[in-house]
Amino acid sequence: MIQIRQIRKEFQGKRRVAALDDVSLSIERGEMVSIVGPSGSGKSTLLNLIGGLDRPTSGEIAIDGQLLSHLTDDQLTMVRRDKIGFIFQFFNLLPTLSSLENVGLPLHLRGWSRREVEARARELLTLVKLDTRLHHLPDELSGGERQRVAIARALSIYPPVLLGDEPTGNLDTATGRDILALIHDLHHRLGSTVVIVTHDMAVAERCDRTISLRDGRIVQDLRRKQAQ
Repeated sequence: MIQIRQIRKEFQGKRRVAALDDVSLSIERGEMVSIVGPSGSGKSTLLNLIGGLDRPTSGEIAIDGQLLSHLTDDQLTMVRRDKIGFIFQFFNLLPTLSSLENVGLPLHLRGWSRREVEARARELLTLVKLDTRLHHLPDELSGGERQRVAIARALSIYPPVLLGDEPTGNLDTATGRDILALIHDLHHRLGSTVVIVTHDMAVAERCDRTISLRDGRIVQDLRRKQAQ
C-alpha cells in the first residue's frame, strides 16, 4: 500500500540538515503501524512525506502504486483529498462550524450534495458516539469529543490511508486511551492502512508494527504477532 524507497529529506538553514537519511520501508494494506523515536528523529517529517504534505529531497514514495514524486501540486492535492485521512494532535477544527459541518466539509469540497453530506456526517458522528453533539461548536466540546469529531472528519471519505500525528498527545491519559481504542476499532471495521506518529509507547504497542527512528534513520522495525 505504501512504498518508501531511499528517502532523504534535507532542510536548509544556516547549514543543510538531513531530517531523514536513506529511509526505505513497505507498509502493507490494512496494517496499523506506529512510528516512534526521540524529538528530532524525523517522525513527523516522515508522516508529512507519506501524506503528500511535503516532498522528499530524493527518493520515492508510492501510495497504492502511485508515485507521488511524479505528480503536480494539483494532482498531489487530489491524492490527499481522495486517499488520505489526517488526524492531528490539535484537532484543526474550524471554530465557527458545528460538528456536523466540520465532518462534512471534505465532502462538500468533493462536490457532494448537501443531503449526501449530512447523511454521511451523521453516520460517522454516530459511529464515534457523538450523535448527541451534531450541532455543537468545537468550543462547546471536550478535548476528547473534539478529537472524535476530527477522526470522523478524517474518515469522511473512507480513506484507504489514515495518518495520525500524535492523535492522543493533547489529551489526558484516560481520554487518550479511549481515542486509541476508537481508532483501533475503526481500523478493523473499515480496513484502512493506519500510520500513527507517537511518543507514547502504550500507543505504539497497540499497533501491529512499530518503526523506531533515530537521527533520521530506521533503527528498529518490530512486528507483533497480534496487537492487543
